[in-house]
Amino acid sequence: MADGKPDGDPAGATALIHHGYAPPAGFVAVQPPVHKASTVIFADTQALHSRQWKDKTGYTYGLHGTPTTFTLEERISTLEGGLQTLLLPSGLAAIALVDMALLRSGDEVLIPDNAYGPGKDLARGELSRWGISHRFYDAMDPSSLAAALSPATRLVWLEAAGSVTMEFPDLPALIRLARARGAMVVLDNTWGAGIAFNAFEIEPGLGVDISVQALTKYPSGGADVLMGSVTTRDHDLHLRLKGTHMRMGWGVGANDAELLLRSLPTLALRYHAQDAASRQLADWWHRRAEIVQVLHPALPGSPGHASWRHLCAASAGLFSVVFHERYEPQQVHAFVDALRLFKIGYSWAGPVSLVVPYDLGAMRSQSAWKGTLVRFSVGLEAVDDLIGDCEQALAALE
Repeated sequence: MADGKPDGDPAGATALIHHGYAPPAGFVAVQPPVHKASTVIFADTQALHSRQWKDKTGYTYGLHGTPTTFTLEERISTLEGGLQTLLLPSGLAAIALVDMALLRSGDEVLIPDNAYGPGKDLARGELSRWGISHRFYDAMDPSSLAAALSPATRLVWLEAAGSVTMEFPDLPALIRLARARGAMVVLDNTWGAGIAFNAFEIEPGLGVDISVQALTKYPSGGADVLMGSVTTRDHDLHLRLKGTHMRMGWGVGANDAELLLRSLPTLALRYHAQDAASRQLADWWHRRAEIVQVLHPALPGSPGHASWRHLCAASAGLFSVVFHERYEPQQVHAFVDALRLFKIGYSWAGPVSLVVPYDLGAMRSQSAWKGTLVRFSVGLEAVDDLIGDCEQALAALE
């Protein structure tokens, strides 16, 4: 060996791969370090054979957790008021994990009619092919859930507020009905984001079993990360979910986890800023003659406002308006196309305001409104500028 290079290794590849330098310990910074790995190195064969994937006492393989993903999981648990969290590649993957881990052939799952559309499609598609039945119920009518519950019901999904149409259900009543029939309760808490209310303490001693989020939305806040989470308070339930999580090979990238960790400290600030702006913009729309209904849980007259007021401390920066049926869909689409600051695109909670038109008839088994619906996601722009953008675009209706 010469110059620190093994004989036969003139380029020094071995020396570079097995370099002996280790940086000094004690480095502390504002942001947690980013650990990337597929392979995890074990100290010896005893450590290899005693590895444990069920908890956070050590490391087995990058897919099963690194210091970076463990840190993010613990912070999401704190945000949600839970004890255990699993990370997934998307919010829809989080929904799929819950269904796959807890349902089997012959079981039934109940889903709100106003739930996130792709989750309903999962029930119609894969779950049905696996022999798992489903029924949709009206989340705004507890008697609808009571009538749908059966001896085969194993899982009841809740969503607050409802997707697109933003109705806020009576969560305590729905949870009590499901509990009385022995069904497990899971909430899509993407809208509340752990800020608006505590899913595990809806009321003293009453909460859901599982809270699911699309971390893509508020926890990320940058419109550049896809990730989901599944949070629990029960260790045995967590292990059931984690077993399926491991067998399916689900994981998240360290760089995406890093972006979430950077964004979480500003989550509450962003949530409340977009809440305030959306209420101001929704109030402006409420006074427009072109609109027959503004759907925003925090506004009096919006479906479920009383339930929102009873439970919530805040509201997401998301709302919808229903245009008068005298306007054809093409006219409403022309309005959307004329917007300059609002960009046409799915998702929400990012810095840029978004808009999407919807056909209610294609989305709901029943609809209380006629006319075309437009959903607004309010970003971080000045609200007066957003109002001006909407006002100038209304000329396209004529």
